[in-house]
Parts: sequence; C-alpha cells; structure tokens
Amino acid sequence: MNSQPLEMEQYLITLLVKIGVMAAIASFGVRSRRVKRMLRREERTLDQRFRLALWFIVLFLPGVAIRVITNNYRALDLGFEGSLLAGITGGYFCGWFAGMAISVPAMIGSEILSLPIFALAGLGGGLLRDSATDLEDIWRFSPFPDVNFYRIFQPGRELRSALLHAYFTVGVLVAEALRQLLGGLFFVNLLFTLTRWGDWPAQALGLLATYFCITLPLKVWNNTRTEAKLEEHQGLLMQARLDALTSQINPHFLFNTLNSISTLIRINPDQARTMLQKLSRILRRRLKNQDHFSPLRDELEFIEDYLSIEIVRFGDKLRIAREIDPAVSDMLVPSMLLQPLVENSIRHGLAGKVDGGTVTLRARRHGEWLTIEIEDDGVGIPEEELAGIGVKGIGVSNVRERLGVLYNQNYRMKIDSQPGRGTRIEIEVPEIQHRMAVVS
Repeated sequence: MNSQPLEMEQYLITLLVKIGVMAAIASFGVRSRRVKRMLRREERTLDQRFRLALWFIVLFLPGVAIRVITNNYRALDLGFEGSLLAGITGGYFCGWFAGMAISVPAMIGSEILSLPIFALAGLGGGLLRDSATDLEDIWRFSPFPDVNFYRIFQPGRELRSALLHAYFTVGVLVAEALRQLLGGLFFVNLLFTLTRWGDWPAQALGLLATYFCITLPLKVWNNTRTEAKLEEHQGLLMQARLDALTSQINPHFLFNTLNSISTLIRINPDQARTMLQKLSRILRRRLKNQDHFSPLRDELEFIEDYLSIEIVRFGDKLRIAREIDPAVSDMLVPSMLLQPLVENSIRHGLAGKVDGGTVTLRARRHGEWLTIEIEDDGVGIPEEELAGIGVKGIGVSNVRERLGVLYNQNYRMKIDSQPGRGTRIEIEVPEIQHRMAVVS
C-alpha cells in the first residue's frame, strides 16, 4: 500500500539532487578565466569550438561514468542535458562532438542508444541556437517556463525574441519527452532514463527537472558573462582614460617646444634647426613606444633629449644636476612620468629668475619602493596656491591621475615648496617586476 508513495518520494529526492548537481557543475565550471572568455565569445573558430566541446566533456562525462560503474548515483548522470547545453552554447559541431564523447561510458555499459540520442541532442541544441537572430537572446532565457510564454504578451517587448523563448521552452521539453519515450517505452535498458513511460506524474516532474537543468546553467553562465563584460568595459574605460591623459601630455609638450622654435627661427636659425632635430628624435621615440610602463633608464634618456632642447633656449641660465642610483635604472615607471614635472620646474620655477637656476633629478631605491625627486631652486609656489596645485594645470594633475589609475592609488606623491627657495616633488611607487597591463 505504501510502496508507490515511497517510490515517488525517492524519485523527487533524486530529481532535486539532479538539479543541485547541475547547479554545482555550472558554478564550478566557470572558475577559469579561459572558460569565461569561451562563453563570452559568440563567433568561434573550429579550434575554439573543439575546446568548448572538451570543456563540456570534462564536466558531464564523469557523472555518466560514475552512474554506469556503480549502477547507482542516478542523479549524477546529466549526459543528455550536457549534450543539449553544448549545442545551445557552442553550435552544431560542439553539441555533436560533446554528445558522442559523453555517451562513451553508457555505450560501454551496453546502453547502445546513448550515442545517437546524445549526438542528436547536441545537434538539436545547435538547431535551437541557430534559430536565434540575436545570440544574446539565448542567455536571456528564463528558468521559469511560464515567464517565457508571458513575454509574448508583454507590451514593448520585441515579439521575435519573445517567440524564440517560447519556442526554446517547447524545444527543451520535447527533447526530454522523446528521450523518455525511447528509453522507457520500447528500448528497456538501452537508454538511461529516470522514469518509465506511462507514469505521467513522474514524467511531468522529469520534464521540469530537465528543463531546470538546462536553464539554470544558462542563467549562471550569463551572470558570469555579464560580470566579465563589465570587467572588460571597465578595463576599456581605464585604457581610454590613460590614452586621454597621455594625449594631454604630448600636445602640451609639443606646443611649448614649437613655440620656442618659432621664436628662434628669426634670431638664431641654427639653434632652431638643432631643436627641430632633437624634437624629431623625441617624437620618434614616443611613437615607437606606446607602453604605459618603461624602464627608468629610458625615461631618463627621454629627459636628456628634452632638457637639451631647453638648454638650447635658456643657455647657461639652466643647469641640470643628477643623483641617480645605477641600481634603479631597470625599474619600471609610468611612461612620460618625469617630463611634465621637469617642464613645470623650468617653466614656472626657473623661467622667472633673472639668473636662472638648477633642476635636480634624484632616484633611489627604498626597500620595494622607488623614490623619484624633481627639485628646483626657482621662485617657489605661494602657500595659498600649493594646496590646489595637484588639480590645477596639466603637468602635476595629469601625473597624479595617471599614477592613481596605474597603481590603483598605491603610490605617494608629495609637493614641498617655499617661495623664493624652490619646489621639490617626491614620488614613491612600488617596484614592478614585469610590465603591467592596464586591463588585468
């Protein structure tokens, strides 16, 4: 009398465990960045589709094998669902290849219908995928069947997309119904199913379980894709921000240099020619190197070319002192870090002094930090202007903002100035072993 309720209770537990196992597989399977990139990519080469198929095989073949070997743990066998998912997310080839490979343990266990059914499930998933005019509609598929049909009648929703979701729901349910029919009605023990054909309540619950096992991974993976896209967009925004900051530096420096050359053309054409040659070298070097980081040695060479231009203009009024520790020459620093600060020292600190002055460059290592100083003995900055120097003008504010982006605020920048005695800018940045990428 109580055997049937007990069987139904066990069956319900098995279905719930099956859904839980699928949710765990879906969550565990997207830990790798490479997998996230595979799922985010919609147009794939044959090699990329092959790799995606291998990923599905690794996820779903072990469950089939465990069920066949132990003749137990029926909830672990998600081979049919995995084959269908492979086709939905990867297309015909991915679904067909993954389905055939996933069916191998069942074939060894004499379930000879597994190979054609799993392969057809993969191809059917590819057919569902191919029916989407916008592949993003696949990822918007709801785990709740009624929602997919309700969307057809929602005002403002695109009808084609809503119909696709309804068609998708029917397609998944029909695929599972056909598996139940073949596995339970005609070919006993030739294809694994959880229920027998004719047990209508159990079959209805089996249909829903399979439906959830298809839609839950799509939901989990879509969340992962969305997060990856947000990270990518943030990286692109950061890259655009850095490019914009760098583009601020080059025109500013170029304008000032050309202005100096235009002044010299009439009074000293030879010096103007020399400055043009040096400017050409500077621009050539900048065009060749588009990295956001470069060795300090390269930055110092760049500064040498820049200062040689300024010395042509200022003559003996401009003096340069260097206190560079040779051990730091290979340490990486942001490109164009020094030039705007040295330019500020000359333009605002020394240009107003009748007898000129000295710009001193220092670099030393302090533990895992690199300390750089640019100091001048110029006119200094009034105290009331010093507090806002970091947000005014192109030079200091640009450098501060780039440091904040590149080092994620893990840097120190200090400005000391005394009117009539000069200004000192000290920058401390952490040591970098390799060139950092803007998008991590």
